[in-house]
Amino acid sequence: MPDIQTDLDFEFYSEDLPTPDLEQELWAEAWERVQALAGDHDDMIGASAAVERVEHSETPHVFLARIVAYIKPDNIVVKEKADGPMAALQQALDQLERQVRKRREKRDQPWEKPKSP
Repeated sequence: MPDIQTDLDFEFYSEDLPTPDLEQELWAEAWERVQALAGDHDDMIGASAAVERVEHSETPHVFLARIVAYIKPDNIVVKEKADGPMAALQQALDQLERQVRKRREKRDQPWEKPKSP
């Protein structure tokens, strides 16, 4: 099990959720997965997550999750929409994990040159 950073900056924002108790569940899901992603790496210094209802006349029950990972050298931003707030958050976290791992793989292989067009 990876070491968990305790000094990682983390912000969470939610708006217009179906139940008040859901905010704590969403916060815990985001916090645990961001902590695990940061692990014992020193490239991530923080993250911000937000989940909110996006209302339009065509889509009255769609939720948007946005996550920003403050990671060196460039931040990573992901956005996902779903019918439920937890689904949107989990999809955004999945996307964030894929992007962070891909960036770390590239960083760990400096001998490979980019392919020419």
